[in-house]
Amino acid sequence: MKKSTDADLAMSKSAVKISLDLLSNPLCEQDQDFLNMVTALDTAMKRMDAFNQEKVNQIQKTVIEPLKKFGSVFPSLNMAVKRREQALQDYRRLQAKVEKYEEKEKTGPVLAKLHQAREELRPVRDDFEAKNKQLLDEMPRFYNSRLDYFQPSFESLIRAQVVYYSEMHKIFGDLTQQLAQPGRPDEQRERENEARLSELRALSIVADD
Repeated sequence: MKKSTDADLAMSKSAVKISLDLLSNPLCEQDQDFLNMVTALDTAMKRMDAFNQEKVNQIQKTVIEPLKKFGSVFPSLNMAVKRREQALQDYRRLQAKVEKYEEKEKTGPVLAKLHQAREELRPVRDDFEAKNKQLLDEMPRFYNSRLDYFQPSFESLIRAQVVYYSEMHKIFGDLTQQLAQPGRPDEQRERENEARLSELRALSIVADD
């Protein structure tokens, strides 16, 4: 999304730069009609750039920033999983210790060590069961909440795009009306341009050696 908005801004800024370069071209000083066309283009490009900036700002606020915040919860989630795994290892280690003493002959010293091992196991087992229950309860809720969290951002993205392209349709529609010369279809323009290009190629300074 960030790459997309950066590309959008670069496109509109380049379009404005093109129109500004055309305005500074000496041809605009020589031909009033051409100056009027370039001025119309420059106005359209600046309007496009302004709406594009509004769209990017909207996407930044309603899509990019919320997704960054969503991504920020994963380190804490991963840490909770690691704490559960560490508690499981401690639980298994002490459980194995208890089972070892249970398998031995029940002498006085063995029974004392068995009792001590069980006492050590109890809080570790409780800690593991608590961490395990927490993940079993909350992980599905986290997983299932992804769509609920993302959908408003997705809808905002669509609305921002709809508003932008609706404005672009209007801007370029107005520009087309300002630039269009009635009675000259595109095919005629192409033929006229080809004729002019042939005249240029016929000049001795551009003729092939």
